[in-house]
Amino acid sequence: MSHPLLVVITGPSAVGKDTLLERLRAGFPGAHFAITATTRPPREGEIDGVHYYFHSVPHFEAMIATGELLEHARVYGDWKGVPLAPVREALGSGKDVLMRTDVQGARHIKGIAPSAVTIFIAPPSIEELDRRLNDRGADTDEQAAIRLKIADEEMAAAGEFDHTVINDDLDACVAEIEAILETERLRPGRKAVVID
Repeated sequence: MSHPLLVVITGPSAVGKDTLLERLRAGFPGAHFAITATTRPPREGEIDGVHYYFHSVPHFEAMIATGELLEHARVYGDWKGVPLAPVREALGSGKDVLMRTDVQGARHIKGIAPSAVTIFIAPPSIEELDRRLNDRGADTDEQAAIRLKIADEEMAAAGEFDHTVINDDLDACVAEIEAILETERLRPGRKAVVID
């Protein structure tokens, strides 16, 4: 019997991580899709417990202090992190776990769980990423410029991860990720994910 996968989708802001995970849900109905906790306010249409867990800064910092997060970081001025208990519970019950984090979070998870599968999502170009950031309309010009600068640095880190997929065509990107996961599932000698 193969061990469940812990899949970490990472990449720059506005590269399409949330959209990809939403599309992957259809192909992996039995998987657990981890929900990120954050201190940032909800964007229009975001629902607590569906898109994110929205917490106050004191509550989030209490979660850090009590070890309730698999990873956490301050990102663009707000805390973000992945609650640990649901991930452990899903893996323990044999379910694959898929999540998205920033590059720093993906590095941390790979460091503590080397059997995790890390997939870096890259834009077709930095110009396209700039367009997506502007089209999203969630940031001021200054915030978008900071995100683009950080994205350039994150792109240089793509080689640190197990796989890189370019999100140029959504259907093709989803199909490529699904193929990666099938290959990983069948890889001989793949070790179980252990999170202490």
